[in-house]
Amino acid sequence: MKATIQYNSRKLQIDLAKPLDISIPIKAPNAVKAWYVQDPKIAPVVMDKWVGSVKEGASVNFNTITFNPHSHGTHTECVGHITEKNESINKSLKKFFVLAEVVTVAPEKKGSDFVISKKQVQFALGNKKRDAVIIRTIPNTTEKLSKEYSNTNPTYLLPEVAVYLREKGIKHLLVDLPSVDKEKDNGKLMSHKVFWNVDGKIRKHATITELVFVPNKVTDGEYFLDLQVAPIENDAAPSRPVLYQIID
Repeated sequence: MKATIQYNSRKLQIDLAKPLDISIPIKAPNAVKAWYVQDPKIAPVVMDKWVGSVKEGASVNFNTITFNPHSHGTHTECVGHITEKNESINKSLKKFFVLAEVVTVAPEKKGSDFVISKKQVQFALGNKKRDAVIIRTIPNTTEKLSKEYSNTNPTYLLPEVAVYLREKGIKHLLVDLPSVDKEKDNGKLMSHKVFWNVDGKIRKHATITELVFVPNKVTDGEYFLDLQVAPIENDAAPSRPVLYQIID
């Protein structure tokens, strides 16, 4: 099922029958975890003697799900993540279908850290003009689907990367990391801050998506991105980024 899209001055074709889901689902147990919280919980509602489970005799399954969007799977966040004002991702993100570039980067060693530098991303993007960039780090194994990231000092972006992407006009940054910033940085959150330009004209419609998983079968290059975000009034919400390959 092919669709032709007029995108700015380009007319492009995509195959809607071949979506490439790059999200990590919220699940219990064996969920991906970060930020020192426990597993999400998915359990039937219990009211008096009634249990919301077909196995327990109910006519329906009626589960309550307890999770943290920043910790338990792919999520998309807005500037409200780091501001006193309660900005909502549900109100900030209004354009869901954008042109994106997938790039693969091997993190560089810097002291005791592994980082992504400006020169790496700049080399990968070159002169390409995109609305979104998706950074896949290597090694890229399925361990990322259920990894416990807490207290592991994961790879992060140097702030120079976020500045470069902002100046290049990237509106949506997606990474397969629990954060674009260092796990323990005394609350500086510099990559978040400079990407959203909190000390200038704040980019309220820009987003950061963390904990994606880009399978190895997805090659680097240009895609249409459908950034599907759960309609929750919060600074962040679970999301399901889906890629569509552009047909030559």
